[in-house]
Amino acid sequence: MRQNNRVPPHFYATICAILNDVLHQHWPLDRSYHQHFSRQKLSAQDQGLLVSITGEILRRLNYYQQLAGLTDVGTRQAPAALLQAWFAAQSWPVPRVNNQPPAKAADYQSRINSLKNNAQVKDGCPDWLEQLGQNQLGKRWPQERAALSQAPLRYIRVNRLKGTPEQLQKRLQAERIQSELLRQYPDALVVKGDAHLFRSACYREGWFEQQDLGSQQIARFLAPSSGMFTIDACAGTGGKSLHLAAMMANKGRLISMDIEQHKLEQLRQRARKAGVNNLETRLIESSTQIKRLKNSADRVLLDVPCSGLGVLRRNPEAKWFPQFNDLNSLCQTQQDILQRYSKMAKVGGEVVYATCSILPQENEQQVARFLEQADGAFSLMAEMIISPAEHNSDGFYMAKLKREA
Repeated sequence: MRQNNRVPPHFYATICAILNDVLHQHWPLDRSYHQHFSRQKLSAQDQGLLVSITGEILRRLNYYQQLAGLTDVGTRQAPAALLQAWFAAQSWPVPRVNNQPPAKAADYQSRINSLKNNAQVKDGCPDWLEQLGQNQLGKRWPQERAALSQAPLRYIRVNRLKGTPEQLQKRLQAERIQSELLRQYPDALVVKGDAHLFRSACYREGWFEQQDLGSQQIARFLAPSSGMFTIDACAGTGGKSLHLAAMMANKGRLISMDIEQHKLEQLRQRARKAGVNNLETRLIESSTQIKRLKNSADRVLLDVPCSGLGVLRRNPEAKWFPQFNDLNSLCQTQQDILQRYSKMAKVGGEVVYATCSILPQENEQQVARFLEQADGAFSLMAEMIISPAEHNSDGFYMAKLKREA
């Protein structure tokens, strides 16, 4: 983190505007970044500073709210007070922000001292999430809670249709982008510093995708081979579909399906840039599309809609504005997808059920329920839990199921 005199005062307005977008307008954080960064000519270092400060405040919003003495973070004045509380937490002089004077230094220090032993608040955890985490994860929860309050690393995945991780690293080095190979993860690199990844020639030419380390393991877990028929049934904009295509070496058939057309359009654009030519997209408009593919696929990926509680480091606004209204209803949707879409696998084929959640209710319990109702038609081959605390990545769950009958 830069020293106080390296946080230029003209950045204060942008920081407050981003916080206002999220807390008052309820925008996704990524949308706000795009809106503001596209309007300003900022260096990679300046963008990195803005992301670092706003991300830290939002990941631990209730902590900074209490330091600021705020009862409501949705007011127009709240962003300035939160930024001032952030300065106080760094033990730096607290400036005026947007012509708003800071609190007294003694008040900030008193609040900091009062929260010193409050791990829940210091980890930026709202009450609803604390209760849910304790109920579902028990003794594991404090460790995961602390990990979810940390800034995410910048992981990228090499596109093996273009080259190897070593070749990508050399190309990035030529563009003054420093990275580190992760030998235990065959497609992953971690980017060092605040380089403009998306302005690089490597990105424009489709050499990599920005994808969290945990997310990269899902395609590897499904493990399709060249020539197979593979279905990505909840593809979204296609990060995992592109990984599957690369693993299949553009051979065989890959169908990427979703219920939203605009996401499939983005996927087609990304596939062209990545050099993928064995992929076709299909919009799911009714159950008919699923029934037509019954008993056909060698591999099926079901990356189902979920609470997103494994990716709170990257999407901290979801702590304060959850992406789901009713967890039980969401789990019913997941079970319905697993029950119906798994039938697209042929006998002997394999299905991977995956979420970006760390809750057993969405993960192990869903698979156990499915197997009980399957009455021997499917068997569990393997499970994998990717813990934010243990892997320094987003949190994921995946289960590999084999169709037996």
